[in-house]
Parts: sequence; C-alpha cells; structure tokens
Amino acid sequence: MQRPDSLAGQLFLLAYDTQKKRLASRSELGYALRAAALADLVLGGHLVDDGGKAVPAGRAAALDPVLEPVLLEIRDAPARSWRRWVSRRSSKMVPAVRDHLAEQRVIKVETGRVLGLFPVPRIALRHTPDAKRLAEEVRRTVRGAQPAYRVDPRLGALCALAGTAELRTILSRAERRQYKARLAELSRPVEPVVTALRKAIQTQRAAVASGG
Repeated sequence: MQRPDSLAGQLFLLAYDTQKKRLASRSELGYALRAAALADLVLGGHLVDDGGKAVPAGRAAALDPVLEPVLLEIRDAPARSWRRWVSRRSSKMVPAVRDHLAEQRVIKVETGRVLGLFPVPRIALRHTPDAKRLAEEVRRTVRGAQPAYRVDPRLGALCALAGTAELRTILSRAERRQYKARLAELSRPVEPVVTALRKAIQTQRAAVASGG
C-alpha cells in the first residue's frame, strides 16, 4: 500500500478497526479528519494562526481533492476561529476522505444493507499489514524517548490528532493519560488545530449528554 499523502487519509486508516473491520469513533471522526486537513494546510504553509483565527498564507497551490475545498472555504470567508473550521462541514469529511482513498486503491468500498433494507458503505483495507505498520509507527512515536522537536512534524501531528480524537484503535485511555504531556509536545507545530479539535469533541459530547 502506498501510504496516503494527506494526514486526513492517514488518520482515516488509524481509525479503522482491523478486527471488527469498521471505523471506530464514527460519531466524532468527521471532526478529527477536518482537523487533520487543517493541520496539513498549516504544515504546508497554506494557513497560519493569527490571534486564534485561521488565516490563509503563501501562494495558492494545487492540492488533493480533500484539502483544496477546505482551503478555498477559508480563503473565501472572513477570518474565523480554528474551532469554527474544525466543526464546519465536518459531516462531509468521512465520505470525502473515504472516496479519495478508494480512488487511490488504498481501501475498497462496497454497499451492504442494514436489516436487508438500508444501503450502507462497507470498507475494507486492501493492504492490512501496511495499515498496521502505520498504526505501530504512531504508537512507537508516542511511547518513544526521541525529543518531540526531532520527530517529523507531520508524524507528530498525526500522533497528536489520534490522541486527541481518542482513537481506541491506537491508544487506550490509560495510555492517553500516561502520555498526555508527550502528546502535547508533539502537537506544538499545529497546537491551535489540536486545541480546536479537543473543544469541538467536548462540545459534541456535552450536546449528546444533554439531549441537544
């Protein structure tokens, strides 16, 4: 398997439970993928933080079909908070990333049916061992002793996003507590995005708990 170039594509693979053969954290995965796209744009020099808001920077460049619409939305709108951009159109991110990975032949998408009536997409990895290696690289980086500033920023961002999204396919709750400081260090190059993701998930859970 050729590893997806985008952080959103890689995070999608990390969220895939290879035992249950389905995505984990599905109700919140859209926020995580949206944050991954924003992190990619930050690391690529397309966005910068200005007083807690996402601001376009640098020259426009050809991007993949997941990242480009996100950047265009931000370029065409007034400056808004990172949290706003993490939440905006987050429900569209899972199918967008899924379809792009299917086009790249990283995954297969077939149509199944719930109760024999309702069509639902069923996802299968084309190269499970490679996806498992990506997951193990993330775990090894989180648990490792290498100084965070020496970790590749994209890998560090992927680790921080997976931890913040609480992907149980990667780290247990106990491990997230144990490596909380390490995850914070790895998040520094994209800290505003990771903070926005955390707040978006907290807001989502509070709304569910209150019945809103």
